[in-house]
Amino acid sequence: MTDFITLMTNSPAFFYAVVLVFSLLIGSFLNVVIYRLPKMLEQGWKRECREFLADELAKPIKPADTIITLSTPSSSCPSCQHKIRFYENIPIISWLFLRGKCSQCQEKIALRYPLVELTTALLSVVIAANYGVTFTTLMLLVLTWGLICLTLIDFDHMLLPDQITLPLIWLGLLVNINGSIVPLNDAVIGAVAGYLSLFSIFWLFKLITGKEGMGHGDFKLVALFGAWLGWQLLPLLILMASAVGAIIGISLMVFNNHQREQVIPFGPYLAVAGWITLLWGNGIWSWYLSTLT
Repeated sequence: MTDFITLMTNSPAFFYAVVLVFSLLIGSFLNVVIYRLPKMLEQGWKRECREFLADELAKPIKPADTIITLSTPSSSCPSCQHKIRFYENIPIISWLFLRGKCSQCQEKIALRYPLVELTTALLSVVIAANYGVTFTTLMLLVLTWGLICLTLIDFDHMLLPDQITLPLIWLGLLVNINGSIVPLNDAVIGAVAGYLSLFSIFWLFKLITGKEGMGHGDFKLVALFGAWLGWQLLPLLILMASAVGAIIGISLMVFNNHQREQVIPFGPYLAVAGWITLLWGNGIWSWYLSTLT
């Protein structure tokens, strides 16, 4: 193991190749998490409801309610239920070889699957290039993979699962025990300030309008970045996320007949802005402050 780490340290090209290949495999798994985790949560909520509703307890579980986990049932085509063989599940290569279609029913396989795999690999290589062969790199890769899941789950279901956000908050605090990214004091204050910042905006907006302007998962996502980045860069994070969200929201209303009352998930903008802030936040913040003077 020591020789392998030494080889990666002495050969950046080999290190990036290892990260690229491994991240492609992780990207394939992230597709499973993005698709199945919301279904698993929904099943859990239904089971909890049955515990409180005696008449529901008497009803048999429907076939459609077969228990779903991240490992079972085996991956299959949504259209014809063809069990996907291992050689049909090689990241990107299988999609290209199958020409984006199921080998049995020829139904199209969404382009999103190879794009998630490719994005996971590319973002992972960027992390590796910035932080090198270090323990911090490994932790930031875990954060990046989690953010990819959160982004797409929120985009699909308007949901930021605690099963992902809360462990990443604790992981950020653990990473910063020795000041790997920021001092621990800044990380703790950042987690608290991150949560309270959107929490305060949420309640102020609700008191004024009587409506809920965002979900509680958004509070936890900003707390997550506070735990990793400290409190100093939170204003930049919220500013960038709000600016991108406003631009996209206005564009949807102008060009896509998006209704003003229709809800837009804020999590994806926070995740993208947070990841950019993680890598280049200090430089961006210094530039922004210089434009004000």
